[in-house]
Amino acid sequence: MKLLRVGTAGAERPALLDAEGALRDLSGVVPDIDGPLLADDAALGRIRAAADAGELPALDATGLRVGPPLARIGKIVCIGLNYHDHARETGAEPPAEPVIFFKAADTVVGPHDTVLVPRRSTKTDWEVELAVVIGRTARYLESAEEALAHVAGYAVAHDVSEREFQIERGGTWDKGKNCETFNPLGPWLVTSDEVPDPQNLSLKLWVNGELKQDGTTAEQIFPVAEVVRYVSQFMTLYPGDVINTGTPAGVALGEPEPKPFLRAGDVVELEIEGLGRQRQEFKDA
Repeated sequence: MKLLRVGTAGAERPALLDAEGALRDLSGVVPDIDGPLLADDAALGRIRAAADAGELPALDATGLRVGPPLARIGKIVCIGLNYHDHARETGAEPPAEPVIFFKAADTVVGPHDTVLVPRRSTKTDWEVELAVVIGRTARYLESAEEALAHVAGYAVAHDVSEREFQIERGGTWDKGKNCETFNPLGPWLVTSDEVPDPQNLSLKLWVNGELKQDGTTAEQIFPVAEVVRYVSQFMTLYPGDVINTGTPAGVALGEPEPKPFLRAGDVVELEIEGLGRQRQEFKDA
């Protein structure tokens, strides 16, 4: 299923994109798309049954904002330097273990919402990423199979980053990762049954119409199952938590000087095979 949330910010309602590409209203079946829903097999079954029976009313998508596909996110765990080609372009050694940092849930915006270039920023960068959405509480998972069984679905994430704040200002990476609007998510949460192999997805990103990133999840140093298993050794993952799994080569940081970091007025578009497409215009904060 392709689950999403539509409407004005803070007042989104749940919806489903059906097999014909029509938007269907889920508000009469479930209250929202969130962690408790993803953990409730019966509620997910009601959605499937209503969709199969043609009982879901159509929504007019004209002028309708698409919000983040997941409400009340608990935490966003991010994996750094997780693509062989991205490590090469930045001159970094591939890590021996996954690099973990966090984004606050309040960085999440809709897939087509405005993204703000922070004040005094000179190095705002783009990163298309596969987001993994957790559907079952995960502690100390032991195998890849067990890890994937705890995944509810997948989405497109844009891990916007300010490289000076992240790398040059000391401390952790978090200063360059948690600026307002720095995690567009969606348009859809695609349930895991529709993504049989998360290591066989193409990722693309364009800046002002120019293709910058053209990668595949096959290049991940630590595949999705290993990331979920590994993270569960250090923290409990709950339904509605999100893991951003890293970005392929093609970021501004990896380009020759002068590096083409983002400015107000730039337009970024990104997509992951089968998971939908985003578009954001950048403006000054």
